Amino acid sequence: MSRIVIKVGSHVLTESGMIARRRMLALVELIALLKAEGYGVILVSSGAVAAGYTKLPLDRKFVPNRQALAAIGQPLLLKMYQEKFEIFDLLCSQVLLSADVFESPKQVAHAKVAIDTLLSCDVVPIINENDTVSVDELVFGDNDRLSAHVAHYFDADLLVILSDIDAFYDKDPHRYGDAKRRKVVSFLEEDELKAEHSPNNEFATGGIVTKLHSADFLMKHHREMFLASGFDLSDVKSFLIDKVHQGGTLFTPKR
Repeated sequence: MSRIVIKVGSHVLTESGMIARRRMLALVELIALLKAEGYGVILVSSGAVAAGYTKLPLDRKFVPNRQALAAIGQPLLLKMYQEKFEIFDLLCSQVLLSADVFESPKQVAHAKVAIDTLLSCDVVPIINENDTVSVDELVFGDNDRLSAHVAHYFDADLLVILSDIDAFYDKDPHRYGDAKRRKVVSFLEEDELKAEHSPNNEFATGGIVTKLHSADFLMKHHREMFLASGFDLSDVKSFLIDKVHQGGTLFTPKR
């Protein structure tokens, strides 16, 4: 059974300050389809801060407020996922990790046993950074780096990032009409990895650069990453189910 990690960002999961329930349902339906195809799926999901904000609209500019919103929103987010997965007779679970887990081989081993057990029981693990205590993640990463570590340390064959960014282009497609999609990437230049972050909504903290860092990390560890739209799932369905690379970008190490 192939194991994949799917990461969904805040911009995909939120709309007008609320959780985008239709998009969440479409995501869960995609996971159900993938499981029917024999994939083991781990989901890395943002959205806890946005979910918390629907109950207590604190000013998100301040990190303590974002920590509090994450604490409020995490159980709300999980409940929403549970309701959606129930439609497809699937069970999901919550796994909260902090960055220091990946610095300890012993802790990684313990976490992997839990993930392996959940997958063997046909349960979908939903992983998030433990945002209430992980300040750096709230400010910089938007779970991109977390998902790359999850894919590597938990032995996934592929990381799929579903984003408002539908692919990697040779230049900013929002500013240049002649921007061309890079279909397959096997190497990233240093200047591409050092560009400024470019989050696109009030809850997002990442951008294309954090995704490139994730791709670079995985390629250096001989793993692959696929970047595609989280608003229109046709490209990821085509790539994973039909085995046709229609849209999106595949980051794959040179063989």
